[in-house]
Amino acid sequence: MNSKKRRGQSMQQGNIKRAILAGILLASPLTLAEIEENPQRNLYFGETHMHTAYSLDAFIGGTRQTPGDAYRAARGETVVVNGQPHKIRRPLDFAAVTDHAEYIGEMYSVLNEGAPGYNNPLIEQLRGLTDVEDREKWFFKYVISNNRGEKPAHTEFFTGEESVKSGWKLAVDAAEQHYVPGQFTTFVAYEWSAAPKGGNLHRNVIFRGAEVPDVPMSYIDINREEGLWAWLATLEGSGIRGMAIPHNSNASKGMMFPDSDSSGEPIDLEYAQMREHFERAIEMMQVKGNSEVHRTFWAADEFADFENADSIQNSSGRTYARGNFVRSGVTRGLAFGQQLGINPFKLGFVGGTDSHNGLMSDVDEDNFVGSHGPLDGSVQARREGNVTGWIDGKDLSIGALTAVWATSNTRPAIWDAIHARETYATSGPRMAVRFFGGWLYDEQLHSQADAIERAYAGGVPMGGDMGKAPMRNRAPRFMVMASKDALGANLDRIQIVKGWVSAEGELKDKVFDVVWSDERKPGADGKLPAVGNTVDLTTATYRNSIGASQLATMWQDPEFDPAIPALYYARVLEIPTPRWSTYDAVRAGLPLLEDVPATIQERAWSSPIWYTPKN
Repeated sequence: MNSKKRRGQSMQQGNIKRAILAGILLASPLTLAEIEENPQRNLYFGETHMHTAYSLDAFIGGTRQTPGDAYRAARGETVVVNGQPHKIRRPLDFAAVTDHAEYIGEMYSVLNEGAPGYNNPLIEQLRGLTDVEDREKWFFKYVISNNRGEKPAHTEFFTGEESVKSGWKLAVDAAEQHYVPGQFTTFVAYEWSAAPKGGNLHRNVIFRGAEVPDVPMSYIDINREEGLWAWLATLEGSGIRGMAIPHNSNASKGMMFPDSDSSGEPIDLEYAQMREHFERAIEMMQVKGNSEVHRTFWAADEFADFENADSIQNSSGRTYARGNFVRSGVTRGLAFGQQLGINPFKLGFVGGTDSHNGLMSDVDEDNFVGSHGPLDGSVQARREGNVTGWIDGKDLSIGALTAVWATSNTRPAIWDAIHARETYATSGPRMAVRFFGGWLYDEQLHSQADAIERAYAGGVPMGGDMGKAPMRNRAPRFMVMASKDALGANLDRIQIVKGWVSAEGELKDKVFDVVWSDERKPGADGKLPAVGNTVDLTTATYRNSIGASQLATMWQDPEFDPAIPALYYARVLEIPTPRWSTYDAVRAGLPLLEDVPATIQERAWSSPIWYTPKN
């Protein structure tokens, strides 16, 4: 390669990196009015789903961290997990403690000496449980048998609404105390843990500011999701803004993306409007697996075998179906959009851990110590045990991160970015990913220094809707960029996933490889060769001798039909690296597990961009 060409490539890579990371700032602890807004957005990583001792199931598993402890852990402080000191490798930019609203009043009585009910015999029994088997029996008797029914109720040691208010106030106070605008953002939040017929319909409810309700509404108070949205609408009318983020849909038993509402009636305009307004994003991945796709239903997608968490199907009758998964759900939303004029499943993508260890975003494969106390807190438990009623230890994922492009590190800016769906999920690494769509983008926009400014001016970012084509039969252009995690693996490729509804009403999707590393060329079948694999399974190490540090391109859909609504999202893949179970085996001198992958390809999923012809 001649020196001129090398200089040109170096300059282009520099432009790509500057464009991807345009304006990421290190803010000072200032007031909201003093914090500078970056119109090109800054990239922030955070946690939107985790539990402390104020969740009964976490407490019974041994967690004693409070919400305040969890926020300190999010900033990089050491906490005790399963009796051992532990901390995350890198601090977070934002965090939300999402303890279960169900039984938060009971947990206030359990954890606070002098609180009403503190000396109740059942509460004393709960505090004294040390044996794992005894804890499981107690949990099944007083929680699972109750909360996974159609009409859950408080425990017999519940002391009343004042205890709920007291427990909630502690959560609110912790979020307020640890919020440092410009440096670290906390959200007042909780989990609404609906599980009708054993199906997971849990939502994390996250409030925009300090204005929050006196008590959180739980599954005990509000039995189905339509009631949750109605409550949020009432709050919004009084100036309190909140959104609900659905959990891992892989365990929803077909109820996360339904054809009918909870009463069995076909989805109507009111349902679509309420859901689209209050549910702006969905959790793509957590410790209970990846909910994008499953290899059984997407055989043509060669990367659909990622963290499929098959053992979820061993409990509560949770048999997997195509409709449980996010790609199917958001594509189905296009059909409802055609039918009703509103898309109820117009969802951006976020990630979380669902850790019940009081620990935020412990998402490094080589640093995983489990997520549910002693049930997965040792190498043996992760290899041979299971998280009660949920998943085998060996099937666990480490969870995921939420990445947000926001104008500043503040509650309003980050909440608004999630609301606008300018978010993406990663399976752990901190890749920087940009995705834009527009009708008149220049073919070389991705290589220009002012690419981000021009992309915003001439199109929409991830989470946006491009609306009607300005020119007949003109396909939109998409700009996609990715930069590797500075501490992680190189990139294999970027794909764009398209979803659409055919003229016959059939849900369709297709994966396009759009840019890749190492000068590979697609074969005669159109398939791109694998990037290779540098992992040494005897040492659980890998080398960045393959792959690329940055990838970027402009892409047009070769099959675009201006009459058919469609969505597009980017999927960014790393080169293969060791899975957490491989790190466990090597450190413990044990053989690799035979029935889970020894390596994985970590990834990121951008929120979709929608094309809606009638707009």
